[in-house]
Amino acid sequence: MVHNLWGYAPNPNVWCFLAAKPPKNTKQRSSEAAQPTPPEWRSEKIRAAADIVENFMRSTMMSFPLTLNHLLERAGTLFPKSEIVTRMPDKSLHRYTYADFYRRSRALAEALQKAGLQPGDRVATLSWNTSAHLEAYFGVPVAGGVLHTLNLRLHPSDIIYIINHAEDRFLIVDDVLLKLYEAIKDHIKVEKVLVVPLSGQPVPDGLTSYEDFLATAEGKFQYLDLDENTPLGMCYTSGTTGKPKGVVYSHRSTILHSLCSALPDALNLNQHDALTPVVPMFHVNAWGLPFTGVMVGCKIAMPGPFLDPVSLLDLYESEQVTKTAGVPTIWMGVLQALQKEPQRWNLQPMEMVVGGAAAPEAMIRAFDQHNLKVVHAWGMTELSPLGTVSRPKLQEATSADADTLYALRATQGVSMPLVEVRAAHEGGAAPWDGKTMGELEVRGPWVAESYFKLESEKDRWSRDGWFRTGDVVTIDPDGYVKITDRTKDLIKSGGEWISSLDLENILMGHPAVREAAVIAVAHPRWDERPLAAIVLKEGASVTPEELHAFLEPKVAKFWIPDAFVFVTEIPRTSTGKFLKTQLRDKFKDWSWE
Repeated sequence: MVHNLWGYAPNPNVWCFLAAKPPKNTKQRSSEAAQPTPPEWRSEKIRAAADIVENFMRSTMMSFPLTLNHLLERAGTLFPKSEIVTRMPDKSLHRYTYADFYRRSRALAEALQKAGLQPGDRVATLSWNTSAHLEAYFGVPVAGGVLHTLNLRLHPSDIIYIINHAEDRFLIVDDVLLKLYEAIKDHIKVEKVLVVPLSGQPVPDGLTSYEDFLATAEGKFQYLDLDENTPLGMCYTSGTTGKPKGVVYSHRSTILHSLCSALPDALNLNQHDALTPVVPMFHVNAWGLPFTGVMVGCKIAMPGPFLDPVSLLDLYESEQVTKTAGVPTIWMGVLQALQKEPQRWNLQPMEMVVGGAAAPEAMIRAFDQHNLKVVHAWGMTELSPLGTVSRPKLQEATSADADTLYALRATQGVSMPLVEVRAAHEGGAAPWDGKTMGELEVRGPWVAESYFKLESEKDRWSRDGWFRTGDVVTIDPDGYVKITDRTKDLIKSGGEWISSLDLENILMGHPAVREAAVIAVAHPRWDERPLAAIVLKEGASVTPEELHAFLEPKVAKFWIPDAFVFVTEIPRTSTGKFLKTQLRDKFKDWSWE
């Protein structure tokens, strides 16, 4: 018997035939980057195919759920002596082991269940990067709850909206952040507030000490039989446009993200490393590093609230850190400190993962002089967050010249295992030629397929289910993704596109420039022209004419900004990205006269 069934393969131009021929009248949609049929039709056929295969043959593999339970047990069983260090509010260092972390995470899970936590209940955190926050990362999900990390840098009104939209039931807050809690408490409906006494000050009346709460556990915690698709945690986007949007991660997506991010071609993390996640644990789960770090059993050194360059460098030196991660603004400050006092710190050879914004090639080169390697990565809240990592492939690493290698390291890299990328272009998918720009679209097992309770944002996904990132990219023949801009930040001058991001990265290679942000300003003849806002390094000076001359051999003539303005700082979002909406508003009445 022949069954007329067929299915869709990962490559958008390839069809997998189970038997016979494709059905009639299935034409490719030119506007959907080469996917021939609606996902509803396809999923029905694939389910039918699975039923048929089931009748003929079955796998002999165990059905073993991918849940955080296994990672916590692995940590306590295999790495009990590994160390977790936290910078405390008084700048002292608190130390304990994975054995302590394992015991306390289970105690938190048991105490939450005794306090009435039900599967799916949200437990929010207002916390810095600390060992207690790490306990919540594991204790909340294994108890059946959903960890909801709150971005403490947002405006209180945004935090209030997020807590109420997520319907958080419990809240864990550092005592050093109680002023922020006081500003929001009358506008939220959280049932129980647990205060982590980092500073040692008494916990205010009406609130519960985190330590007292853990003491209610009797050491009788039993893991729930969790399905791997059970929600594990949630984060909200930083809300630079419109209201923040919630993304809910599953146990399965988090485990797969952790396994792949630890790979040598990704973040290259193993038990011999000492890890400092500088990226806040309230920002996309610190890029998944707390989960990945615990999974591999490495030492973890938490910076607490101290993210200034000197504090970080002191921590790197004392804890012999080999892996760290943060946004470019952090690394710019660290680089300036190293250049100012190059002999002060005795650091280990260290990899510094940079994300959140593009790192200028000049910064990558400068860190190499200090035996510190910048590794470019790209991702989003909707991607858990890792999507690409830039590590030159073997062919380039062994044969390319230095300039070519630096250019590759300055790209966002190639897609992570299990993540697929394409660039949507007029009429379909953009070719991988390194020249044609399109909006980056992605799909994979840790990519969101919707927002939490926000049906109005369905247009962020293509008709065939790919997530539209809003980043404009080129993809070269070897798969290296290079972000040229955000869709809203591209500059169109005289019908031609100009990449503000490329201009910024080149300008930040000038020895006098600390930061540069380029925006589009309306022009009576050319529609838009680029204007560059420049922050100079301390004690440095440069003229607009010198900057013009610096750019001239590096970009097309029409790309060069028509004006350079010098500012003391560039406004930023809560996660350290340039806030160009404020710049555009500030210079909206700019006169080219």
